[in-house]
Amino acid sequence: MSVIKPFKGIRPKTEIAAKVASPPYDVLNSNEAREMAKENHYSFLHINKPEIDLPPETNLYSEEVYQKGAENLKRFINEGILIQDEKPCFYVYRQIMGGHSQIGLVAGASVDEYQKDLIKKHELTRADKEEDRSKHVKYLNAQTGPVFLTYKAVPEIDAIINKITARAPQNDFTADDNIKHTLWVVNDDEEIKQIQSHFEKLDYLYVADGHHRSAAASRVCDMRKAENPNHNGAEEYNFFLTVIFPDDQMYIMDYNRVVKDLNGLSESEFLEKVKEKFDVNHLGKEASKPAEKHNFIMFLNDEWYGLKAHEGTFDPQNPVDRLDVSILMNNLLRPILNIGDPRKDKRIDFVGGIRGLGELKKRVNSGEMKTAFALYPTSIEDLMAIADAGKTMPPKSTWFEPKLRSGLVIHALDS
Repeated sequence: MSVIKPFKGIRPKTEIAAKVASPPYDVLNSNEAREMAKENHYSFLHINKPEIDLPPETNLYSEEVYQKGAENLKRFINEGILIQDEKPCFYVYRQIMGGHSQIGLVAGASVDEYQKDLIKKHELTRADKEEDRSKHVKYLNAQTGPVFLTYKAVPEIDAIINKITARAPQNDFTADDNIKHTLWVVNDDEEIKQIQSHFEKLDYLYVADGHHRSAAASRVCDMRKAENPNHNGAEEYNFFLTVIFPDDQMYIMDYNRVVKDLNGLSESEFLEKVKEKFDVNHLGKEASKPAEKHNFIMFLNDEWYGLKAHEGTFDPQNPVDRLDVSILMNNLLRPILNIGDPRKDKRIDFVGGIRGLGELKKRVNSGEMKTAFALYPTSIEDLMAIADAGKTMPPKSTWFEPKLRSGLVIHALDS
């Protein structure tokens, strides 16, 4: 079963929601966030990236940063920028990006189910990033960035959500990136019960994006339980802020690679080694993204090449080994270019598919990088198969779009 809980969301006033809502904390660096928020008193970046209100040389992980985040949240509430709902609610959040629409349920998901792997993961986390998000939650006493969950679509849930979205929304705006964001408040007790009843029938939920935020929620829950002699399991810290989408609405883009050098090889030597595991087709000055799995596009010396993995270079029955990110790593990046742990190796970088092939070409032609690889996107079915098998994906396997805005709904831990 999947236990989800309504909560008293803290939300921006309708007329300023567009000014408050911000990109997630981890898609902007501090300088970008500072620039974006410098003339916007309402920007949620003051809460999610509070270092922007401190001197630029401030250590991002100092206590001062988390204290500033808590101070800014308190200010937003005191000034009436953010207001808390009087009763526990669910919220329905729709995003439209071009021709793609996805509609998710904003709810509290169970930390207990996360810890029991009833909410399945597919990525490893880093202790330093977990610690950062845990401190942010601890100091603010609130979860400000939602975890992106998915589930195998259920027609009955779709029907309820569609009924809700036929009503007038609470928020409806188009952000600077041309993505339309719409929010409905679900405060009808019977409707809330219906939604909970259908989710209880689900075997599992899956973390799509937000592994560090969910791990941080688990850490904080354990701390709060240890500090609370009257713990009963119903406290708000037992649940974490999520937006839950059906799997058939997920949009995963390619997550591409750029590499600084050819590991001491000449271009001709490199191409000969690549041909040992891939069919190589010279495409010339123009190329399109890969059209199917196990096909890649490579950029080298201002020329594009199509690569197709040879049979036998991966295990089609192994859900991790058959991923294109694994095929490229196991047959080219590691053995030919000597790329080690991609989480730590400074010779490789990653480019979200939203930036297009032009960004790969730019990074190479600037001289910063030597070669680039465009991949076919990982599918949601691949993600679920890996999570179901209890395995983990290689780093930077999925790039979800559109990104969830922060600040539209906040989950307080003491409401």
